[in-house]
Amino acid sequence: MFESPCKSIDVLNAWSESQEELRETQPVSPRGTRKRVKAKKKKRKQQQQNEKRSVSAPQLCTDDADKGRTEKKYRPDEPIVRGIFQIGKKSHDVVLTETRVTWTPIQPETPTADRDVKKQEEYVELKDVFAVKVKRRRSAGQQTGGTLLGITLFQCKKKGVKLKEHAIHLSNLSADHCEIWFKSLKEILSGFKYRPKSLKVFVNPISHKKEAYQLYLDEVAPLFKLADIEADVTITKRKGHALSILKDCSLEDYDGVVCVGGDGSVAEVAHGLLLRAQMDAGRDTDSIFTPVQAALPLGIIPAGHHQPVDVCSFSSMGRLLRFGFSAMFGFGGRTLALAERHRWMPPSQRREFALIKTLANLKPEDCELSFITSRGAEDQTKAERNGDGGDICEDGSWQTRQGLYLNISIMAIPCLCSMAPRGLAPTTRLNNGSMALIAVGNTSRSEFIKHLKRYSSTNNQFGFSFIETHTVKAVKLRPRSQGSWADDISEENEECESKMVPMISSEGTYPWNIDGHLLEVPSELLIRVHPQLLTLFGADMEEAEEAPVKCSCI
Repeated sequence: MFESPCKSIDVLNAWSESQEELRETQPVSPRGTRKRVKAKKKKRKQQQQNEKRSVSAPQLCTDDADKGRTEKKYRPDEPIVRGIFQIGKKSHDVVLTETRVTWTPIQPETPTADRDVKKQEEYVELKDVFAVKVKRRRSAGQQTGGTLLGITLFQCKKKGVKLKEHAIHLSNLSADHCEIWFKSLKEILSGFKYRPKSLKVFVNPISHKKEAYQLYLDEVAPLFKLADIEADVTITKRKGHALSILKDCSLEDYDGVVCVGGDGSVAEVAHGLLLRAQMDAGRDTDSIFTPVQAALPLGIIPAGHHQPVDVCSFSSMGRLLRFGFSAMFGFGGRTLALAERHRWMPPSQRREFALIKTLANLKPEDCELSFITSRGAEDQTKAERNGDGGDICEDGSWQTRQGLYLNISIMAIPCLCSMAPRGLAPTTRLNNGSMALIAVGNTSRSEFIKHLKRYSSTNNQFGFSFIETHTVKAVKLRPRSQGSWADDISEENEECESKMVPMISSEGTYPWNIDGHLLEVPSELLIRVHPQLLTLFGADMEEAEEAPVKCSCI
């Protein structure tokens, strides 16, 4: 990060000129104090020389040092470049180190100067800066050139639970000065190990009221361009399109994968990334195996951070069915199955119809439920020590329950949504190495509805005698129903049905809701959690406790 001697002198001259310009604006001493003025000028000149030596030290380098500047390692707090820029309406002393840019307003010295400086000092961490650009003023229609105004830093700034773009303008009219700062900043930013340069982007055009692609063009694409990220965009045409591409494309060309769509699209891309990783590693997915991590991170808008996330595997009869984050059996699976059979309806209408219809025909499932409880941090530490990804089910003992259940949920993530601001599983986190098991036993329709309504409030939605919750690392669910049942039963049959009669589909399979995807399973399903199997682009943010959240945790 060293500059050549001539460029170092340019930085020094720009620094000195800025200092002189600033001092010319200071008040002139009264007449009759010429000796004191001369003494002060002499002292000031000496201070300038000292400042030149101290400030320019990082830039002054020999030819040998310049040749090996890429090998130079600075301390995190050691100045690399220093200069004067105007930020807002004030001149600031700005310092660049390997980790941050710090600026302090320049003011006349006062007895409390040191304390005032500490109060007014501001900084931005370079890990939060995703782009640096030269700022110019151009006339209408002018595409290149223009009057130099300075440089601009583009930062990802946390606002609540979201990251927002924020620009920091460093104004200085010296071309040489700005060039050195620009090159130094670019060199640091390009040296970040996990900063993506090329991304594979999947856009589901029917998401967000068929406005997903336009949202990408308006909101996401400009940020990628600003951060000098190349994007290879695929507009998906059907369900499973992204999955088929991820299974066959050359992933070596990309630093990450981005999905623009709803929860279903994200789940499909996550499954595709993990399935591709098992294929590349030669894993036999027709057996109970230890999965390997995905080769690439998944995200929407990269912000320079990586967030590890736990993932579940869903297997039946020893064969992997898919990877995912959450599953619902019983009421959750039946509602989705009914909605899928009415896809001719508008999405919101068919979801509401399926919910009301399933509640009207509410009946339990006769199940054998087995699970292994998780010991939290102890399990995760053991998994990391063994290097087996947390697949230590054989070390635990299975606990088994048999009975009638209205709904069973298994979730490795909190599953935030507008209807459940605290999450469908508020006791779990993105990467705590465990799943939340929520088993809702057989009860009356009115009591079950009370339980559902509590998800939208701050009350404990699990504070009912018919609900049991566990923190687990593996779950096996075996339906025991032998009869048949169809969701679209007639009014006559509905009157004869008892709420104690269990139900299965007419095809002999049981519907599961896996991340919003319908999965028909004919027999027992095994769900295992795999700690930190997938990496997301994003920051590790805790969920909001009070403000409603209108998006999922993915």
